[in-house]
Amino acid sequence: MKIKGLRWYIIALIALATVINYIDRSAINIMWPYIYKDFGIADADNKSALALLTTFFMIAYALGQTITGKLMDAVGTRIGMTLSIIGWSISIALHAFAKSLFSFNLFRFMLGFSEAGNWPGATKSNAEWFPARERAIAQGIFGAGASLGSVISAPIIALLYVAYGWKMTFVLIAGLGLIWIIPWLFINKATPEKHSWLTEKERNHILDSDPGSEKQIQEAPVLGWKELLKFRNTWGIIMGRFFIDPVWWLFVTWLPTFLKEQFLFDIKQIGAFTWLPYLFAAAGSLLGGYYSSHQIKIGVPAVKARKNAIAIGCFLMLLALVAILYFLDTLKDRPSLAMVLIGITLFGFQFLIGNLQTLPSDYFNGKNVGTIAGMGGTAAVAGTLLTTWAVPVITQTSYVSFFVLAAVLVPITWICIKYITSKKIHS
Repeated sequence: MKIKGLRWYIIALIALATVINYIDRSAINIMWPYIYKDFGIADADNKSALALLTTFFMIAYALGQTITGKLMDAVGTRIGMTLSIIGWSISIALHAFAKSLFSFNLFRFMLGFSEAGNWPGATKSNAEWFPARERAIAQGIFGAGASLGSVISAPIIALLYVAYGWKMTFVLIAGLGLIWIIPWLFINKATPEKHSWLTEKERNHILDSDPGSEKQIQEAPVLGWKELLKFRNTWGIIMGRFFIDPVWWLFVTWLPTFLKEQFLFDIKQIGAFTWLPYLFAAAGSLLGGYYSSHQIKIGVPAVKARKNAIAIGCFLMLLALVAILYFLDTLKDRPSLAMVLIGITLFGFQFLIGNLQTLPSDYFNGKNVGTIAGMGGTAAVAGTLLTTWAVPVITQTSYVSFFVLAAVLVPITWICIKYITSKKIHS
C-alpha cells in the first residue's frame, strides 16, 4: 500500500497531539479561579497558589525538554512521542485524585515532565519528514495545534466542569491522549527512508533534496550538551526562547484570572471569550510558516527567511502590547477589544515561534536536532518561571506592569536572534 502525501498525515497527527497537550495543561488554569477554595486556599493566596502550581509544572517541563530531547534522538520519534503522551495522559488523570495543594503540585510536576516531549519530538519529526523549505510550514501546523488546543480547551473545559465537576473533567480529557496513540503507531511505522507506505517520489522529495538526508544523518557526529554550547547559534536559540516564550505563557497561565479580576467573568464567560486570542494565534502560526517557506521558495536562504519572520512577529507583538497599555483604562468596559489586542499579540508570537523552533533543524543536521530543540525548550521554561513568580507581585493593584513586562521581552528577543546567531550551518 502506498499513500500520497504521507508526511502531511504525520504532521497532522503531531498537531492533534499538540491540541490534546494544550487541553490537558490548560484545564487547571481555566478551572482554578473557581476550585481553589476546595483546597482551603484563601482569596488573597489564590494567585500565589496558581504560581506555585505553574512552577512545579514548568520546572518539570524544563527538565523534560532537555531529557526528552535526548530521548527522541536515542529512540526515535515514534517511540519517544508514544512514551510522552502515555505519561501525560496518566498524569492528567491523576489530577482527579488530588486532595491538597501538595498532591496537585506532584501531579503537575509529572504532567510537565511528560508533556515536554511533544516539542523536541515534533521538531525532530519535522526535520525527518520535511525538506528545509517545508519545515516552517510543518512547524506552523504543529504550532497551530497549540493555538487550536487553547481555542477549544476553554469551552470544552467549561462545559465539562459545569456538567461533571472538576474531577471527572480531568479523567475525561486523559482519555484523548491514549486514543491518539492508536493511529500514531499504525501510520508512523518507520522513518521516511524505510517506510513501506511512502511513494518513491515523496521519499526522494524528503531525502534527496535536503541537506539533512539519511546519508548525512548517519555521518553527522552526535554532540553532547557541552559541545553544542560552544556554538553561537546554540546560544542564540537558547536566549531567544528564554525571552520570548514567557510572553506566551503569561497569557496561557493568567488570562482566565485576568478576565475574572478585570471583567468579573464567570467560568461560562471565560469559555465564551478566551478562545478568540488563540484563534488569532492559530492563524499566526500557519501564516508564519507559509511566509518563511515562500521566501525560501523564491530564493531567500532558509536562516534569513526564518529571521525575517521572527522580526515581523516581534513588530506585531510590540505594536499590540503598546496599544493595550495605551488603552488599558478604557478596556475595562470593552472586553472584546481587549481580546482582539491580546489576539494580535499572540498572532505575532505564533508567527515567529514556529520559525524560531525550526532554527535547530536549519543550523544542525542529523542527530543533534532534538537535543538543541530540548535545550531551547528548557531555556524557555527558565524564563517563564521568572515571569510566573513576578505576576502575583506586579498585579496586586493593576495589570499595567504585566503588559509592560511582556512588551520589554519582545525587542530583547529580536536582538538575540539578529545579533547572536550567525549564518553558519553545523553538522
